[in-house]
Formats: sequence, structure tokens, C-alpha cells
Amino acid sequence: MSTALTGRSTLGAWLDDPTGGPLVRELLTRLGQDVAQLGPARVFSLNRLVELSQGKISQPLVDGLVRAVNGGRLVTGSEPPATAGAGAPVPVRQGLTLDRIQIRDPFVLHHRPSSTYHLYGSTDPNIWDGPGLGFDTYRSTDLVHWEGPFAAFRPPTGFWSEGSFWAPEVHEYRNRWYMFATFTAPDGYRGTQILVGDTPQGPFSPWSEGAVTPRKWQCLDGTLHVDESGAPWIVYCHEWTQIHDGAIFAQRLTEDLRHTTGTPVFLFNASEAPWARPLPGVSVRFPAYVTDGPFLFRLGSGHLVMLWSSHGEQGYATGLAHSASGRITGPWTQDEHALWASDGGHGMIFRLAEGGLALTLHQPNNTPDERAVVRRLVEHDTTLTIEDDPTSL
Repeated sequence: MSTALTGRSTLGAWLDDPTGGPLVRELLTRLGQDVAQLGPARVFSLNRLVELSQGKISQPLVDGLVRAVNGGRLVTGSEPPATAGAGAPVPVRQGLTLDRIQIRDPFVLHHRPSSTYHLYGSTDPNIWDGPGLGFDTYRSTDLVHWEGPFAAFRPPTGFWSEGSFWAPEVHEYRNRWYMFATFTAPDGYRGTQILVGDTPQGPFSPWSEGAVTPRKWQCLDGTLHVDESGAPWIVYCHEWTQIHDGAIFAQRLTEDLRHTTGTPVFLFNASEAPWARPLPGVSVRFPAYVTDGPFLFRLGSGHLVMLWSSHGEQGYATGLAHSASGRITGPWTQDEHALWASDGGHGMIFRLAEGGLALTLHQPNNTPDERAVVRRLVEHDTTLTIEDDPTSL
């Protein structure tokens, strides 16, 4: 009898379990899903089948599976860890290299006054369905040797989200530091909240009142963009889990970054990119196209590009979109081929200490193996390319 599986456990964990595997295979067969074609969907939790099945699977049915593998007990996965000292702070370590840091959705900020790079990302051990512990950050002076983790955010008592803490970004705006991060409410709706800190390392505390993205939309990966007039915007994804063909929207923020103002502005759907492919193994009625991790960058020529991720021919991938007007409202066009085509995504662009540009993203896309990758970029008038030499940093 298995005692470790819960509704928060991934489909991969269930399928690999001798007791839970046959139960889940039968459940997926009801949905017409080929288990062999699940691919990246193996990282989804059993609980997410309630949302993704569009009514074909109920929460009581999922709870019944959990009871079946736990001797009749409904184990939720929110119980305190059994390991002694699990809540103790993780010691700060020196001389870490990126291959030793598990992190998704990496974001690098270069703090010029201190000549220090700060690395942020989704750092909870189980970012999909485990309890939300917070976000950690690491720092470096050369992008090779890092120290950390340092606690950048820990949820205060009564925080509105209990888990799925994703994709923190930190931006300097009017002499303060603002973290944009995705959180999930107990009712299942996700959104981006804005936090604030006095230094790039934090600690960060809630600034907006909950998420600033639309309340009943499944939103994630909000990023800050300050337009040519100095007005702040949030750019975010409307998730495929709700609309099938994931979309990217922009919305004005108030000058203090506490609220959105006006209505969301549609920018594009994932399926508009020639390189994007439907996510295999998860569609019930319609093809599912992912939008993840938008990040905007204005080239030296003034040309505005957006880095964003979806599923491509070789798995998770990252492509470039281009604003024909040079403004956030577009219209936006898509490159024919992905910038990073093979098993790597949720990237961003940052300025190196010596003035060049670099890309960071996570690869591979499987938990717990994901690591931050950093590669130098070559800037052209209207696009970016990745430097051939991966050791050039």
C-alpha cells in the first residue's frame, strides 16, 4: 500500500507507483488520453485533472483515488512535514554553480552599484502542488560562482495563497524594487501580485492587494513594462487551462504599481507563432496552446521585442515576437522559428556588467532537474540571436 500519494502528487508519481499507477491509467483512459503521450503533462498534479477534464472528473472521484492508496484516509499533502527540522532555514552556501541550483523561470538582475547579479526563480521543492514556502535568491559577481540561498519572500501570516508560487521577477522602479510573482488562490484561480522591497535581495512584502490581474481569469507570469512615455504596464498570460489557446495581454498600472487601470489589451494568441505546437496529452476537446513567461525588451534601435515560451516541435521552447509599431499595443508579429527550440524556456534578457546582453532560461523542463542556463546574445537592429559559443560568458 502506498502512503505517499496525494491529490497534490504529480501524474508521473502516480503512474510510477505500483498501486496508484493502474488507477490513474484507468482514469486517463476515460478521458481518451494515451498515457504514453502525456509528455510534459506528467508534472501536473492529480488534482488538476478536475480542472482540465471540463467536468468529466470530479474532486470526489480524485479524493476516492487518494483514499484507495492510503488505506481509506484522505491524505491532502498539506500536513506538516514529517522530517525533523524541515522548516529550518537552509544554510547559505558559497561557490555554487548553476548546475547545483534547482530553479525554474529564472530571472537575473544586474545591480550596477554593487556589481552584483541576483538570480530569482521558482524555488520551492515542489512548485506544482506543494505548500508555498516562498522565493529564494542567489547572488554572484561573475555569473559562474553563486552564493545563497537568501530568503527573498516568505508569505506573511494569513497570506491569500497557499501554494504554486511561480516566476518571480524583480524590477527597479522609482528607486524601489518591485517583485512581480504568480500565486494561486484556494479556489484555484491564479494571478500576479506585486511585492516591494528596499534592496534587490529583499525581503519583499505584499504591495498590491492580492493579484492585479483579472480575478476570474487564470493568469500567470506577469512582467513590468515601462513604455516610451514612462507609463507602467503589466504584461501577462491568460492561461491555456481556461481558454485553450493561451493568450498574452497588457494592462496599464497605476503610477504607484498598486493597481491596474483600464481594460486588458489583447496582444496575441500562442497559435499565431508558426513554431508553436499544441501541448500533447492534455487536450480534451480542443488543442491546447501554451503561453508562458512574456518578457519585453527594447533594442538599441528602438525596436520592441517580446520573449515568450510555448511548446514546440522539440518540447518547451522560446520565441521572439515583434511590435510593428514599437509600442506595447502592437500589432505583434511572430518569428517563424523559435529562438531556443529544444527543451528550454521561460526566459528573459538582461544587461551584462560590460554592456552586452545575455539570455537566461531553464532547461530541462522536467522537475526536479531544471537548471538556469545563461547564454550571451548578439543584438541586431530588429532581432536577437544566441552566440554560438556557450562558454563565452
